[in-house]
Amino acid sequence: MSWNRDENQRDEDEDDQDELGENDYKAQKDAVLFAIDISESMLAPVDDGSKDRHSAVMAALKSASQLMQQRIIAQPKDMMGILLFGTEQSKFRDQVGDKSTYPHCYLHTDLDVPSAEVVKALKDMADGGEDPDGILTPTEDGFSMASMLFCANQIFTTNAPNFGSRRLFIVTDNDDPEKGDKDKRQGAAVRAKDLFDLGVTIELFPINREGHKFDLDKFYTDIIYRDPLAAADPENPGEIKTVQSGDGLTLLNSLVSSINAKQTPKRAYFSKMPFHIAPGLTISINGYLILHRQEVARSSYIWLEGDKPQIIPKAEITKIEPGSMRTVEKAEIVKAYKFGSGSDYVKFEPKELETLRRFGKEKNTLRILGFKPRSMLPPWAAVKKSAFIFPTEAGFVGSTRVFSALWRKLLDSGKMAIAWYIARQNAVPQIVAILPSNSPSGEDAGTSYLPAGLWLYPLPFVDDLRDLEPIKHKPVIKASDELIDQMRTIVQNLTMPKGMYDPSKYPNPALQWHYKVLQNLALDEDLDKEKKEDFTQPKYRQINKRVGGYQVELQERIKEEAAAVQQEMAIKREAEEEVEDRPKKRVKAAPNKAAAPTGGTSLAELREAVDSDSLRKKTVVDLKAICTEKGLHTTGKKKADLLEAIEEWVESQA
Repeated sequence: MSWNRDENQRDEDEDDQDELGENDYKAQKDAVLFAIDISESMLAPVDDGSKDRHSAVMAALKSASQLMQQRIIAQPKDMMGILLFGTEQSKFRDQVGDKSTYPHCYLHTDLDVPSAEVVKALKDMADGGEDPDGILTPTEDGFSMASMLFCANQIFTTNAPNFGSRRLFIVTDNDDPEKGDKDKRQGAAVRAKDLFDLGVTIELFPINREGHKFDLDKFYTDIIYRDPLAAADPENPGEIKTVQSGDGLTLLNSLVSSINAKQTPKRAYFSKMPFHIAPGLTISINGYLILHRQEVARSSYIWLEGDKPQIIPKAEITKIEPGSMRTVEKAEIVKAYKFGSGSDYVKFEPKELETLRRFGKEKNTLRILGFKPRSMLPPWAAVKKSAFIFPTEAGFVGSTRVFSALWRKLLDSGKMAIAWYIARQNAVPQIVAILPSNSPSGEDAGTSYLPAGLWLYPLPFVDDLRDLEPIKHKPVIKASDELIDQMRTIVQNLTMPKGMYDPSKYPNPALQWHYKVLQNLALDEDLDKEKKEDFTQPKYRQINKRVGGYQVELQERIKEEAAAVQQEMAIKREAEEEVEDRPKKRVKAAPNKAAAPTGGTSLAELREAVDSDSLRKKTVVDLKAICTEKGLHTTGKKKADLLEAIEEWVESQA
C-alpha cells in the first residue's frame, strides 16, 4: 500500500459529507467584534513633535479598517463589527439615546459581512481623524463593563449564532474600569462567563501608558478566560501581551501586528477523534493542519476590458451521451472498475463502494501500535505534511491530563509512538509516527511560531522507497575539508536570528498582490502598480556586505577542486581503456597479421553492418581494430564514440 497525493480528491458527483477535503475545513466562518474604549486617555494623541500624531482610538480604528479591507477579499464570508463603549451617546441598532438598553455603548458598525460602503466610511473616519457626529465623546457618568459584555453577547447571539469562531477584541488602557467595585466586577465576570459558554473568545489588547503599566490582576484576570484545551502549551496556557504606547505610528504598527497575529483562527482538520493509547485507555483529540499552503480562491472570472469590471457567470457542467447528445442524469451514472484485458466491467452500487472504502467500524481513529526510539526515524522518511493533534474533553473527560502525560513521557524519554491512523471515514489508512514538540518558549524549540504538543508524522510504505541500487556503485565526489570550512563560514554569517525561520513574516507576494487588486476593485480605488511589496526577495546588498569576499574565495576554490577532479577522472578513464586494449596487444605476434580479428573489413561490409545495425554487436577491441585499419583515432574513445567515428567514415566514402 502506498501513499497517494490525490487521496483527498474525490469524485465531484459524490455528496458525502465525510469526503470533505482540507480546504473545506479551512472554510469555517469567523466573526470579530472590536470593542474600543472611548476615554480621555485613549483619545489623547501622543505628542512626539512629529506631524503624525495618532491617539489610541484612531490607531484601533485604523487597525479595524485595515482588517476589514483584508477580510472583504480574503475571507468574504467573515463578519466584523465595531462597538464603542464609554461614550456619551448610546446606540444599539434602532435604539438611540435613553431608549437604548445598553447605556454608554455605541454600536458603530453592526456585526455583518463588511460592505464596500462601510469600509470606505470607516477608512475615511480613521484616516481623517474627524468626528463630525460627536460619537467619540467620553461619558462623564461612568459606565458598566457588564453592560458592554452583555451587549456583545446579544450581538453574537443574533448575528452569528452558528459561526465556528467568534471573537471579541477589547482595546483599552484602563486596567480597572470598575474602580474596585466588587459588585460591578462580579457582574462583569458573570457576563464574561456567559460569553465563554457561548463560545466567544475574548482577546484583550492592553495599552501601557507612560509611567503606568497595565495591571491585569486588577480586573481583567476574571474576565479573560484561558481555556487550557486551546492553549499552545498543555502546562502553560499562555500570557497576554501588552501593546507598548510610544509615538503614534509605533502604536499603530504594534497594534496592527498584534491583530494580524490573531486574525486567523485554528481550523480543525478533524474533531473528537478517538485516540486509543492502550487497551481500555481512550481519549479524544482534535487535529489541525498548522502548515498549509494558502492558494488563490477563484470563485469567478472578472472581465476588465470594459468600462467597469464585470463578474463572468460561473459555467455549469453537464454530461452528454455520445451520439444522441442526450443529457445524462446523475441517477443514470453507474460506477464500475475495468476487469482484465477485455471489456468486462465490475459494477458497484454507491453503498457497496462506501463499504469497500471503510477500514474497520470506526469512521476515524488513531491507535498506538508500539514505541520506538526517535533516533530510528530517518530525515528522508517525510512523505506528507504532518498534522498537529491536541486533546479535547468533548469526547472523554480527562483527555487533557492523559495527553499531557503522554506528551511529557515521549519528550523526556526520546521516544516516538507508531500508530495506525485514519483521518476520515473514506481516507486511506496510514502508519504514522507520533512525535512530541517542545514548548515554544523552550531553548530547543527551534520553531517558536508552532505550538507544543504531538504531531502525526506520516511514514512511507515499502513501495514508496526508491530503488537506489543502480547508482550505489557510482563514484561519489566529496568536497575537501578546506572547502567545507569555507562554506561553513558563509552559512554562519547568513544564519537568521536565533537560527529560526518564521514563515509568518514572509507573506506570499503573488497572493498579497491578488488580494490588493481585488480590494482596490471592491473599494473603487486606484491601483498603484509600483507599490508591489515582496519580502521574499533576498537582501542582496546585505548578503554581499557580509559574505561577498568569502563567496569569491569559495568560487575560486571550487574551480580548483573541480579541475583537479576532472583531471583525475580523465587519467582513470585512460587507464581503463589501456586495460581494454591489452588483449588486443597480445595477439600482435606477427606484424603482417595486425588486422586478423576483422580479416580486413571492406567498405561494402561496413556499410552493410551499419545499415543492419550489426556493427553495435562487435566488441570494443574489434571496433578499435577497424578504426586502426581505416586510419581513425581511438585514444580516449568509448564504444559509442568508436561507432560514431566508423559511421561517419562510411558516410564520407559515399
